[in-house]
Amino acid sequence: MLLVVLLLGGCASNQFGLGADVQVVSTDAFPEPKRSDLLAANRPYLIGPFDKLKIDVFGIEDLEKEVQIDASGRLSFPLIGVVEAAGLTPGELAEEMESRLRGRFVRNPEVTINLEETVSRVITVDGEVNEPGLYPVVGRMTLMRAVATSGGTTEFAKLSNVVIFRVVDGQQIAGLYNLKAIRRGNYSDPEVFANDVIIVGDSQARRIFKDVLQASPLITTPLIILFNRR
Repeated sequence: MLLVVLLLGGCASNQFGLGADVQVVSTDAFPEPKRSDLLAANRPYLIGPFDKLKIDVFGIEDLEKEVQIDASGRLSFPLIGVVEAAGLTPGELAEEMESRLRGRFVRNPEVTINLEETVSRVITVDGEVNEPGLYPVVGRMTLMRAVATSGGTTEFAKLSNVVIFRVVDGQQIAGLYNLKAIRRGNYSDPEVFANDVIIVGDSQARRIFKDVLQASPLITTPLIILFNRR
């Protein structure tokens, strides 16, 4: 397999606000994120529209419910009516529901909320796709499946300009892929993971690969860039 390693001095690193050294490797081996990378990217989960919750009020069977947040971020619950849930953590929502139940309906309510279905494990798909946005990672997700999930590419998308941005072991990495080459079987369809950002058919994202593409125009494998911090 062809392997190219270059040090590029400023265009990519300055554009993205990263370190001065950029290591470029031509290979189809895009490193997978480690468990620490996935955990480090997590924040306290904020409830959003269409999340499914299991709500349990201790000791009261009639108040054990599975509910889905509506499109406006609200839920409806017996005795207390409509609650604004979007933007709250499950713990904060439980406290709000306890305060509404306390005294009037239940002496000392204990509310437990579990997320049954969430969109916390998502990828971002942007650029020349028909439905850019955030998409949950369910099971094994690949680049081609991610693009298909976002409605496929637009008429004017440059299929050779598909970039995946990822953090691996605290290091920022970008990979340049060609959807046509994947469809032809030139190399495998790479797996994508939660927190990846995929930019499809965007020449600005491709600019970080400009120098190495000019130096090695015959490279037929994906290009992987490691942004090294000083």
